[in-house]
Amino acid sequence: MRIAITSQGNSLESILDQRFGHCKYFVIVDMQTGAIEIIPNPYSEAEEQAGTLAVKLLSSKNVNKIISGEFGIKVKPLLDSLNIQMIMYKKPNIPIGKVIEMLNHNN
Repeated sequence: MRIAITSQGNSLESILDQRFGHCKYFVIVDMQTGAIEIIPNPYSEAEEQAGTLAVKLLSSKNVNKIISGEFGIKVKPLLDSLNIQMIMYKKPNIPIGKVIEMLNHNN
């Protein structure tokens, strides 16, 4: 299972970004191996289609779930068609490391 988390920065101390398509970074966690990959979101400044382009990027990284505060309306049908689960987490100012800790605790 590979989970992408939207992040405001490129470290585990960074805060969960509430915006999916316009987040600055994606933190991808491989729940089986514990490997963590942090990639910049090339679509963070896009005026249109940021969410759908980000979904395609994460799909190419074999992501099964995405955690973010908000998702755009066009994203859900695309995620459904790709069998990628979206998880909305609205708690502000939570560090990425804490999100990963919660994920590990639930497994």
